[in-house]
Order: sequence, then C-alpha cells, then structure tokens
Amino acid sequence: MSLVSFNLKLTEVEQQGVLIVDIGEKTVLRTIGLSGVITGGAEGAVDVKNGKILRIRPLHYDWKYDRKALNPWKFQKNGKTLEPNWKSLPGPYSLAYKKRIYSPNRIKYPLKRVGWDPDGERNPQNRGKSKYRRISWDEATDIIASEIKRIHAKYGPLAVLTQGDGHGECKLVQGPHGLPGLLLEKMGGWTQQIRNADSWEGWYYGAMHVWGTGLCGHLMPAANVVKDVTENCEMLLVWGGDPETTPWGFRGQFASRLSYFWSEIGIKQVYICPELNYGAAVHADKWIPILPNTDAAMQLAIAYIWITERRYDKDYIGTHTVGFDKFAEYVLGKEDGIRKTPEWASPKCGVPEWTIKALAREFAARVTTIGHYFGGGYIRGPFSHEPARLEGVLLAMRGLGKPGVHQCIITNFGMPRSIQSKSVRYTWQNFASDLMFKDRILKPQAAGCRASQKQFFPKTLFKEAILNPPVTFWGKSENMAPVEDQFNKYSYPAPKEEGGTEVHMIWTDNPCLTTCWNEGHKLAEAYRSPKIEFIVTQHPWLENDTMFADVILPISTLYEMDDIMTNSSQGIQFQNVILQRQAIKPVGESKSDYEAVLEVAKKLGKYEEVTEGNSVEDWIKFAFEGLGLPELISWEDFKDKQYYVFPVAEDWENDPPGLRRFYEDPEKYPLKTPSGKLEIYSERLAKNFPDDKERQPIPKWVEKSKTHDERISGQRAEKYPLLMMSNHGRWRMHAQCDDISWTREIRTCKVKAWDGYMYEPLWIHPSTANARGIINGDIVKAYNERGAVLGGAIVWERIKPGVVYMDHGSRCDWIVPGELDRGGAVNLISPNGIVSEHCPGMATSGYLVEVEKVSMAQMEEWKKQYPEAFAREYDPASGLRFNAWVEGRT
Repeated sequence: MSLVSFNLKLTEVEQQGVLIVDIGEKTVLRTIGLSGVITGGAEGAVDVKNGKILRIRPLHYDWKYDRKALNPWKFQKNGKTLEPNWKSLPGPYSLAYKKRIYSPNRIKYPLKRVGWDPDGERNPQNRGKSKYRRISWDEATDIIASEIKRIHAKYGPLAVLTQGDGHGECKLVQGPHGLPGLLLEKMGGWTQQIRNADSWEGWYYGAMHVWGTGLCGHLMPAANVVKDVTENCEMLLVWGGDPETTPWGFRGQFASRLSYFWSEIGIKQVYICPELNYGAAVHADKWIPILPNTDAAMQLAIAYIWITERRYDKDYIGTHTVGFDKFAEYVLGKEDGIRKTPEWASPKCGVPEWTIKALAREFAARVTTIGHYFGGGYIRGPFSHEPARLEGVLLAMRGLGKPGVHQCIITNFGMPRSIQSKSVRYTWQNFASDLMFKDRILKPQAAGCRASQKQFFPKTLFKEAILNPPVTFWGKSENMAPVEDQFNKYSYPAPKEEGGTEVHMIWTDNPCLTTCWNEGHKLAEAYRSPKIEFIVTQHPWLENDTMFADVILPISTLYEMDDIMTNSSQGIQFQNVILQRQAIKPVGESKSDYEAVLEVAKKLGKYEEVTEGNSVEDWIKFAFEGLGLPELISWEDFKDKQYYVFPVAEDWENDPPGLRRFYEDPEKYPLKTPSGKLEIYSERLAKNFPDDKERQPIPKWVEKSKTHDERISGQRAEKYPLLMMSNHGRWRMHAQCDDISWTREIRTCKVKAWDGYMYEPLWIHPSTANARGIINGDIVKAYNERGAVLGGAIVWERIKPGVVYMDHGSRCDWIVPGELDRGGAVNLISPNGIVSEHCPGMATSGYLVEVEKVSMAQMEEWKKQYPEAFAREYDPASGLRFNAWVEGRT
C-alpha cells in the first residue's frame, strides 16, 4: 500500500483489511545508501517514537505523488514486463542502520590519547596502543586550534594534511567528508590526499585509453543501455562482479530485480569469477571459476580463437578501431614467439582449455554484453588495466555499440532519463557536474576527488609520502580527471616557492585507510612517525585508524542532523531529492562534521568566514535553489512533502543507447580519443611511456615486474602458494556497518569460533583446506611477508581450489598493530605496490598468501605475549566496544 494510507482514520484502515502499523510520533526521510557521494541512492523513511528510531524502511515514491504523473518507465520482452517498484529497494544493512547508530562503539564525547601531551612528550610510537581519556569540547578545540597555529607558524599551512574522501553517509550540506577544508582554505590551504579511482582502477588506467573519457573509465554515454540489453542481448557475461552485493551500499537492490528479469526473458547469464558469489549463485546459467587477476590470459585466448577462426567483425574493426594489426601480431605470437592459445592460457588462469574455446565460440555466436557493477576484484588487482583494455578489444571485435553489444554497469548507468529543467538536466552524466557551480556546497565533497590545493598526493601513496619523501607520481589520480592527466608528472612536497613542505599534522574525517586501502599494516608505521606531531580525527565510531589519533571528536550520524540529498544516479528506479530532517537528538556530546569544524573555527576567529553568515537551513535552501528545483516545486511544498521525484521524460525511449551513434557513423560521432576511434593501440601510451613494460601500447599479459610478483608461477609462490581474492563486503559497505548485530548472526558475515570471537569468514575449497588440516569453523591465519590477519574458515566448493577469499572492510582489532590483526581486515596484507609503474591505484585483490590453522596453543601463546589485546572489552553481538579503549569512563 501507499504511505498515503497512514493518513487514514483507524476505522478506514480496518475496513480496507490493511495491517495497522504504528509509525510513531514522526516520519522523516533519508538517503540510506552509504556511497557518500552527491548521487545518493537507496532512499528510506525513518519512523521515530519517544525520541528514538523505531524502524528504517523503504520510501514509497508515491507517498505524496501521483503514480501516473511520474510517467514510470517500462521494459518489455517475450510477453514479460519490468516496471519500477513503488517503494525503494535499499540493502539490508541500510535498513538495519539503527543498530549502528546506537552501537556500543559510538564515540560519546571528545577524547585525548593517554601519553600525548601537546606541551611535553607526544609519544607517537604508542599510537594504536594507547587508550584515551575524556575531555571537554572546549579543551579539544583549544588543542586543535593551538596545534594548527603552531604548525602553520613553524612549517606553513601545507604542513596540515586532510584525509577527507571515500564513502560514507549521504549528506550534501554537512558532509560527508572534507569539511575541515572549509576552514583551512581560509588559512592558506592544506595538503590534499586525493582519493584515487578506487574500485575502478582498471577502467581508469586501462579502458580510458581504449574508448576515451567516461566516469572513472567506464564506457559512456550509457543512456538506455539497460533497455537495449533487455531487447537485444542474448548472453550476458558478468565478468568479475556481483550485482547481488556491491549495489547494496550504493543504490540498493534494483540490480537484483533486473538480473532476475533478464533470466525470465531468456538472456543467458555467464559469471566469470574465482568465487561463486551471491549473484552467480542465483543468476548464473554457467559459472566459470578463474584464478584471481588472470583474466587477461583468458581474454587473449578468446581473441586468438576469434582471429584464427575468423569469428570477429572485420568491417567494424576496419572502420571503428586503430591498431588491431599490432594486437593481432602479439596474439598470434609474431611479436614474441608465443601464441596466446587456450592451451597457453589455461595453466595461467586455471580454466580448462576446452572451456575457453567453448566460451569464445558462444561469445561470438550470440549477441553478447559484458556486465559489471564497477568491477569487483577483477579490476582492483596488479596490472588491472590489462583486462580492462582487453575487454574493450573483445567488445570492439564484436561491434561495440550495435544492438545488444555493450559494456553494461548493471543499473548504475543506462536507465531512462528524467525530466529536464532550464537549470539542470537530470541525467547521471551531468547531474553532478551541473551542481559544481554551487562551489560552497560541493567543495567539501570534491575535496578528496579533485585536486584543488598546491600540494597533494594520491591516497595510495600516503605511506611513502610520510615515510620516504619526496614522492613523484604520474597523474593526480582524481577519479574524474581527463585521461590526459595521466601523462602529467607531479611531486610531493611541492616546490618551496609554492609553500611546499612535509606533512606534520593530520586532520581526518574518514579514518579507514587501514581497512580499505593498500597494505594497511604499513600504515601503522606512517601514523607513528615522529614527523606527524598531531593527529585529530572526527568520527562517530571508535574504529580502525581512529585508534591512531591524539584527539578524537565525537560526530553525529546523518540521522541526528538536517540536510538535503540528491538521488540522481540512474541506478535507482526514480531520480529524486530528499529533505533530510533531523530524526533524533545527537547521541552523547556528538556534533555534525560541519558543527565540529565550526567549533574549531570559533577558536581561530574564522567562524563568520566559514559560515558566510548562513545557517544550515540557509545552506539547505541554497542547495535546493542551485539544483533548479524552484522551477519544479516551491520551497514550502518541498518542505511539506520532504522529497521531490523527477518524472521520467516523455521522450526517454528516443535516446540512442550507449555508443549506438558511434556504431552507426564513427566519423560523425567520434569518440573522445585522439583518433576518434577505439584505440586498440594507444599512440599516447607509446609516446609518453616508451619504456613502460607493465602497460604497453597494446594490452598484454604481464607475468611479473618490478612492481608486482604475485603470480603462482613465481618464486614467492613457493612460500605463499595461494591467491587471495577480495571483494566488496556482502554485509557492510566497505568499513561501514561491521557492528550491526543482526547481520553478524549470518554465517557469511561472521564465523563464531571455539574461543567465542566472531571472525571474518575466509572461504577455502575442501581440497585446499584438507591439505592444511583445516575444517569448517577453524580459526585460520592468512599471511605473507606483509603481516597476518585471522579469520574463520568456511570450507565449501564456492571457491576455486588454490584460492582463498575474504571480504574487505572488516574492522581492525590488532593483536600487534602493524603485524597481526584479529579482526580480519584483509587489506592489511595486500600489496603496497600500485597498479603498475605509472598508475597510482590500489592492487588489493589477487595476491599471494598462505593460510594455516591456528591452534589453541598458538592462541594461548599470543594471550600471554599480548595480554592487553585480549583483555579489551568485546561483545560478539557488535564487536569491539568504546569502553575497551577509554579510561575513567563516566
């Protein structure tokens, strides 16, 4: 039923036979996705009773809008129809978020690290080990303001680093990240940590060189790709992705609905991935298990079959591409004497040669689209630009842009266009960029993604920047930078004449580098460097990098403040804007990120400069006007309804799908590449990086290099013989929601071992487990020379032999900071090396490890050796607790 029914009298509801639901004293709306970017997603309604959250539930789009007026889209095939649900489809942990809001790990008041004295000994070596004591907001902000003044006077403004990037709650005015920059820019700037194109590394550093620009390297334009796939595609290759998991935190579960519908209308779905992931388990007609980070070998073998059996579109290759002849020479072995046959590829990728041949021939015989949701482990490993480029080559060989032949980012792009106003065109491609002119609103959110400061470095090079400066790198790595920026060389520190200096203070509002980025164990060394004289963290929960802070500010969640949010990505059913009114009062002494920055600004005499004389309500209205909404709905009506749904455009079906225009006329509608065509051979790479053996002008198989030695064929594999595969988490969004008690009861979320601890699951095949004496439920240690993490074994055949799998994002629970983690934060042992020599992205999946069973004797030895780590207060229902780290609690 519609939420309108809640306005009926009790007797009227009873007469209609409708179940009565107590919605409490008020209902407010929220964007309950956790992408933390301006495109939002996963809308919800929050029922509040007696000042506490009663429940979080989906938003009914037709609560206060007429269904017909929204002009819902419709996809039809073989007598079946898919239309929008009239309620949103958020992921389970978004609906369970009240458990995180009321988590026992909430930071309730400001804290100062024991042993850190701004006027005496600072003891940086104890970061990550020391506990905390309660202080007042007044004392905390005095310290922060004093440290900023001292650092500026001694080193200059650029000695302050902000870590304000990544995913989080969806807020436009009050966050989610980067708000300290509003203050620091009034004081001469700061050093900026640039968020690389995480989860898109391969597309960004590879595919962009094939088809030009696109959001983080994904193929664009993508308008109406979903409709065209529905009507014309015969087979969908879901390569290295999981539409049942990754979309939950970004847009919700519509990708699941769409995948089911595609099966119903007869589109064959083939999943190529090392693990039988959740999407493959329910949608796959065929699962092809492959060794992680070896897809390039199989792709080359497919190309070999097509070339030798003449199964590719020669006319298209001749008119729409450049450099195919050079690629063909490499595939046929004319360049290096090695033919890239299925027999050559099979031992490298672990897929039988007959399976490769069968896939190649069916791929050629059917109208085929390749589907992803960003890319998963397939695109986040060493040299991941090679499978990304090879995907572009294979699609080109099939006539990319023709009916049913696309790269489809399942529902994130490619859905129908909504209405337009004079101020804003409501499509994914330019919704975000149209907001950029409202600089004050979006500056914080762009802080981690766009280089705006004189001094910066990529997030992946944080450790090197702190421990081993100077650091040079190619490309800013900002995730929306044009491909040309990858040929620019930068350095940290910046030149002295520009105020360049090493970093001596860190102000972070996104403390999850250890959990979500590359080689997190080494971060402990960087955070403990005596160069870093002060670290201040503002965050709602005591977790991960927060333990390295000297001063911690308690931050309220989205549910404890007012804001506004756009839900504009076409991966949701209807684009909309939500007015996010405060649901509950702040927990403890917490303040919003914006309010926390303003408290420091007051001590520095910058309050009026930062606020520009506006209240939060003023900024919300400012954003409302900047979005062009007054042309569509009045401010008063918007406040009353709390949301506005953009109707689907009447002429949406006329939008050409994907690269259709390029397919039909490549001269009239060229791509944004130097040649205007698909560049199988990149002249730009040849010219700018002539000596690069890891990313050559044509895509190739890279066995190992000076950057990475993570193949089972290498010497390291004698000691670390297994490949670790890591994906986005099923039961959390990166480092978010690992403390929700409801999901922790699920077997694939946590494994309760014999010691009562809830361990992060490690999937392992029975044959791999038997060889190590491991049985289901055992505590295991995954390790390499970079350190170790503990996990709980799940022994089953949903993972390829020789491969182990752990979701990334688990909360750190160090037994030995920088060496051994009980929490199972697997990125702690991922490679520190970037994607490749000139590509500063992450390489956090498909690397070598060994796994062994942890005995009771070993655990007892650790307990004797590190008693404090095992004495911390711990609750299996929610994990580590605030009380475990705070002395003298009141």
